[in-house]
Amino acid sequence: MNETQAITLGSLKPAKPPLKVITQGVLAFLAAVVLITSYRFVGIDPMAFIEKRENAFTYLFGRELTDFDRKDARIQAENLLKIVAMEEAGEELRQRVARSGEAAPLGMTMHRETEALAEEILSKQPEARRAAFVDREYRQILRDKKGGFFPPETSPSALSEYGHGLVETVAMAVWGTLIAVVLAIPAAVLAATNTLALLVQGEGRRHRAFRWGCHFGVRRFLDFCRGFNEFVMALIFVAVIGLGPFAGVLALAVHTFGILGKVVSEAIEAIEPGQMEALVASGAGNMQVISFSVLPQVMPLVVSYSLLRFESNVRSATILGFCGAGGIGFLMFDKINGFEYREVATMMIMIIVSVSLLDYACGKLRSKFI
Repeated sequence: MNETQAITLGSLKPAKPPLKVITQGVLAFLAAVVLITSYRFVGIDPMAFIEKRENAFTYLFGRELTDFDRKDARIQAENLLKIVAMEEAGEELRQRVARSGEAAPLGMTMHRETEALAEEILSKQPEARRAAFVDREYRQILRDKKGGFFPPETSPSALSEYGHGLVETVAMAVWGTLIAVVLAIPAAVLAATNTLALLVQGEGRRHRAFRWGCHFGVRRFLDFCRGFNEFVMALIFVAVIGLGPFAGVLALAVHTFGILGKVVSEAIEAIEPGQMEALVASGAGNMQVISFSVLPQVMPLVVSYSLLRFESNVRSATILGFCGAGGIGFLMFDKINGFEYREVATMMIMIIVSVSLLDYACGKLRSKFI
């Protein structure tokens, strides 16, 4: 074998893979392990929904009613008419006894007198009125037996009540977001390294230690504020200040403050430093540099993220009502516990429509700043 052949064979030997390729392979392997392990932990079953599709249809649209259900509903409606008459008769007897000053009849005597008076009350009512009462309760009982979310409740009284709760929910989101924005901007200035270097100038040990401590402390405080979900914060505030929308406002403000503080501080660190340097060279003070160089550069992002968080807070404020923080969520939780799913469907539709309208309005407002 001559020298030329040796060089040719040597060039055919596989080269050692570079470190970057090995690193990418290890990361890909770890990612695959994480995905496979998490897939087993959460029990993902793509066929589960298809297999349970009948349950989903029944849950959404209700079940088919049988003849027994209809007969039972008619009996319940007729019995309810008698129960209402018994309650009216009992109240009237108690008033008679109170006016006469005599001792009230006891045991079966009281019961027989109440039944007799209830029969008298029913006999005096027009047949059409009694039939209308029974038919109304019969339809309501059938609706309860059928269940399901559709068709939603559309009575004017229900829409008025839910509309008031929706307005309260939006107001919670407005004030929670506003408080968070007002507090997040100065916190972000203290959490950004470039503005800290501007506010605390000097390369001495104390200056560097102060800047590091301020940066670390504010960053960890922001981590703490957004580390808990709004629902957990609402539970804490409800326990401290009591039920009501104010607890929801504070919960939204704390969580949103943590998120906006982090986002704005990172945006401040990514601004163009040339503008700051030009203002400093011209003799501008620290607050002037922040007001006329830093904030104008990050203001479009502040507006965009603030509006985004406002939209998110409207949805979050709905859930906060489940723990007593007011709003339409409080009404929804009550209806869910009472299995009144049609009322829940009405509130869900109202929330979806309101969020869509707010998203459109926020998009128009965002276009004015970006």
